[in-house]
Amino acid sequence: MNDDMRPRIQLTRTITLPDELRVARCRRAPDLGPRILFFSGGTALRPLCRHLKRFTHNSIHLVTPFDSGGSSAKLREAFGMFSVGDLRNRLIALADETLQGNPEIYRLFSYRFEQEADPERLARRLERMVDGTHELVAKIPDPLRRLVRSCLQTFVDRAPADFDLRAASIGNLVLVGGWLEHDLDVDSIVFLFSKLVSVLGSVRPITDVAAHLAFELENGETVVGQHLVTGIGGGTVDSRIESMRLVKSFEDPSPIEIDLDPRIAQQVQDAGLIVYPMGSFFTSVLANLLVRGVTSAIRMARCPKIHVPSLGRDPEAVGYDLPSRIQKLHETLMRNDEHPPLSLRDVLDYVVLDPRTIHAQEIAKTRELGVEVIELELVTSASRPYYDPDLLSEVLLSLA
Repeated sequence: MNDDMRPRIQLTRTITLPDELRVARCRRAPDLGPRILFFSGGTALRPLCRHLKRFTHNSIHLVTPFDSGGSSAKLREAFGMFSVGDLRNRLIALADETLQGNPEIYRLFSYRFEQEADPERLARRLERMVDGTHELVAKIPDPLRRLVRSCLQTFVDRAPADFDLRAASIGNLVLVGGWLEHDLDVDSIVFLFSKLVSVLGSVRPITDVAAHLAFELENGETVVGQHLVTGIGGGTVDSRIESMRLVKSFEDPSPIEIDLDPRIAQQVQDAGLIVYPMGSFFTSVLANLLVRGVTSAIRMARCPKIHVPSLGRDPEAVGYDLPSRIQKLHETLMRNDEHPPLSLRDVLDYVVLDPRTIHAQEIAKTRELGVEVIELELVTSASRPYYDPDLLSEVLLSLA
C-alpha cells in the first residue's frame, strides 16, 4: 500500500512537560526521532541544533536565502544567486561532529579567510586548496577530497577575476562551486554537502530564487536589503518595521511572488511539530513565510504549531511586544493564504516561554489572543541570557 492510500487519523494525548520517557527514547534511537520543522535562518538556532541532533536525525530546517550583507553579498553579486550563508551555517550546525562523521571536512567547511588580509595572499591560499596541498584539504581522505577540490576549482574558474576573498567562508565557496557544477540545482549540492559533512537532519532554503527583502517603515520610508535592518555591521533602522515583501532587486523594489516547491510543502504537512523559533523576527522567521504556499502547507499539517520567543533585544522588532509579534506572524500568514479568513489557531497552537523573561502583562495579552501559553523554566544560570538547549530540546521532543 503506498503512502497516499494509508489511512490518516489524528490522535490527542495528554503529556507532562518534559515527557522524560519520550526524551529517553529519542536519546537511544535518534535515527527514529521526530520530524521537528523549523522556519528559521540565522545563527540564533545554532546552539539548539547542535544539541538537538543528539536526539533526532529527522529535524527539518527551512532557512532564508535573502541575506544581502557580508561575504554572502559578494557571492550574490558575482553569480546572481540566492544567499548560501544561512544554508551553510545550518548544515554545519547539524553535521556529525564525532569520529563517525567527517571531521576533516567539517574543519575545512567551518574555515573562513581573514577580513584584514592581502587579497593576493588569499588567492594563493585558495589555489593550494584547489590543488590539494593546503593542510586542511590534504587531510581529507579520497574520494571526498576530490569532490571538494572539484567544487573549489569550479568556483575559481567561474568567479570574476576581481572577486574579493576577504572574510570568505570556504563552506560557502564549496556550496557555490557545487551549485555551478550541478547546473544551478540546489537540491544536488545540498545533498552532496549533507553527505560530505554527515548532516543529521534535513536543510533546504525556502526558495532558490535570487530575491531580496524590502521593508515598509512606520515613517513611510522603504528600505531594500536585509543587511540594512539586522543590526549586523551597523545596519539598523530608526523607525518601526510595518511590513515586508519580496522584491527582485535593489533597483526594482516592486513585489514579486515566489511559489513553494511541492516537495517542501509536503515536508511541512508531514511534520511532527512546526516551530517558529527565536531569531531575528522579520528577516529570519517571517521572511520564510512570504513564499506563496507556505500558509496552506502549515494549515494542512496535523501537528502542534508553536512559537518560541526571542530573548533580549531584537533590533528588527523594536516597537513589538510579544502579543504584537504574534499578531504580525498571523498577519504575514494571512497575506499568503489562498483561502482567507484564517484564524490564528490554524497556524499557532502554543507559545512556549520562560515567564521570568517576559512581562506578565504580555503573557496575559497573548492568552487573550486565543493562544495557549506554556510556561516553563527554559533559562538557567549557565545559559543566561539565552535558552538552555537541553531544557528547550526536551520540550520540543515532548511536543512532537
